[in-house]
Amino acid sequence: MAKSKPRFPRIAQLKTAESFLQHLSKIEADLPFRDILNEPGHSIMGHDFRLRSGKTIGNRFCILPMEGWDGTLQGRPSKMTKRRWHNFATSGAKLLWGCEAVAVNPEGRANPNQLLINEANLEAFRLLYADLIQAHESKFGTSSDLYVGLQLTHSGRFAIPDDDRKRKPKIVYRHSVLDKKFNIPEHYPVLSDDEIDGLVQDFVRAAALAKEAGFQFVDIKHCHGYLGHEFLSAFNRDGRYGGSLENRTRFLTSIVRGIKATSDIPIAVRLSAFDWIPFTQGENDIGVPEKLGSTYHEAFGGNDTGTGIDLSEVFEMIGHLEKMGIEMVCITAGSPYYVPHIQRPALFPPSDGYLPPEDPLLGVARQIQVTHEIKKRFPNMAIVGSAYSYLQEWLPHVAEAVVENGMADFVGLGRMVLSYPDMPDDILNGRTLTRGKICRTFSDCTTAPRIGMISGCFPLDPYYKGKPEAAELKAFKKSSGL
Repeated sequence: MAKSKPRFPRIAQLKTAESFLQHLSKIEADLPFRDILNEPGHSIMGHDFRLRSGKTIGNRFCILPMEGWDGTLQGRPSKMTKRRWHNFATSGAKLLWGCEAVAVNPEGRANPNQLLINEANLEAFRLLYADLIQAHESKFGTSSDLYVGLQLTHSGRFAIPDDDRKRKPKIVYRHSVLDKKFNIPEHYPVLSDDEIDGLVQDFVRAAALAKEAGFQFVDIKHCHGYLGHEFLSAFNRDGRYGGSLENRTRFLTSIVRGIKATSDIPIAVRLSAFDWIPFTQGENDIGVPEKLGSTYHEAFGGNDTGTGIDLSEVFEMIGHLEKMGIEMVCITAGSPYYVPHIQRPALFPPSDGYLPPEDPLLGVARQIQVTHEIKKRFPNMAIVGSAYSYLQEWLPHVAEAVVENGMADFVGLGRMVLSYPDMPDDILNGRTLTRGKICRTFSDCTTAPRIGMISGCFPLDPYYKGKPEAAELKAFKKSSGL
């Protein structure tokens, strides 16, 4: 049986600024909006940004890192990987936040085709970076104002490192909901402090290799339920890496100190600034919170209700990062594995998801407002926002208003650039957006890898439309009622 149809209007149906703003008012979504965009050359989106360290970034668009599913089993880029990176390079954005998540050791891969940085793969990364720079310079003339990082990650409890595609989790603590949700046995081992010390060194070595390959900064990933993020909610873990906020951030601060003592490459952090209790399918496939008999204490940036936000520890953590010399933080939320509607607002869920329990614009507004609160508290840090793709045609109007009003320094784009890689360039040059390339959040880019396929925009990108996987995916969705 097919899932119930979405209960909320599609963005494409809100054809005028007036209708869009009326809908925002109706659902009480607090989003800034610039009715008439500035002419090219006058928009703040085209203004450069100077980091305290002196690096100038040429405009206010950022390409966010996305997990790749099309590398080789050895963790090297394939032709499809290189094509995506080429698209990022020619997008028009001047901040490339890692391009995609890269594992620091084999056990930490989220899928058996995720990129892996090690000595054996160093030359492949060197060439990938060089190709990216060449592509950008060929289109825009210079890369002097381009800032390119590499996101370093370990997938923790969501690790699927081998081609048998079995989950082989590395967990920081026993989670009251996620252990059961993802079938982790009762006596499954928790990482020891000594094992974590070794993982710290894996990140430090990976950062040195990233610098040797040419990358200008590294992101130490602390979001979306992966290893770094899980440390932040390890309230019930004993030892040096759990309990107090100082201990729960020790993994990150140890990595930062290790990098500064060795390669000294600039460091950034992508952070899930708030989290909620995991959701599951309820009546009519609509997402509902998992039931608990008591308060929920396992959401960093959340409150005890499980569906609220408390940024007090987030502010404390970012303040400490600022003192350690970290200049850039990219704000996101939650996890695509257990609460996707707050992390990646969409009208159509992936195969392992649920129908949105709220208008996705509320999720967009929530992330933008939380990012604003962080920017107000840390005016001297470079803050990158997320969750813009769902805005679709109205993305330029909200993006310009956000940056004009000082609510963030950069607007980050993720899945949108899979279908429309040159959207930043079109916006910056005042071109009318190409409607047929705008991401409509069909979630095929997530459903495909969930069933072991490559990730891409199968509905809108002709490259993926023509692949045999497109037909396989369509058949799977039909049989699953998606």
